[in-house]
Amino acid sequence: MGTAASGKHAACLKQYTMEWFSTLTSLIIGFVLRFGIPIAVTAVVIILLRRLDERWQAEAKAESQAALVPSCVNGKYCWEIKGCTEADRAKCVTSASQQPCWQARRLPNGHLSEGCLGCEVFLKAPVPSST
Repeated sequence: MGTAASGKHAACLKQYTMEWFSTLTSLIIGFVLRFGIPIAVTAVVIILLRRLDERWQAEAKAESQAALVPSCVNGKYCWEIKGCTEADRAKCVTSASQQPCWQARRLPNGHLSEGCLGCEVFLKAPVPSST
């Protein structure tokens, strides 16, 4: 009779172990479905948004670099139109700046200087697009 009881005990223990394993597996799968998948999807979205942001920043930098080239009218820079000498260009803030000449010569209050308002370079410069 001892072997029958021990066989019953072993079968009961095996069934309990299988139920415990099944329960643990269900809990792990539940946690993965509840937390793991949303976290993984969020991580993928973050990676894609960072790549998109890097691309947009590179495009904005390229546009700003293109806008910072000294202005020219009909292929000539302001110092060529005004006939500035090398000595004048060395002293001029516009030749050292990558901004258009009228931007480099802005007054401290933000207004344009009077000389720029009637200048051919300023008047014939292309109007920047507002896209």
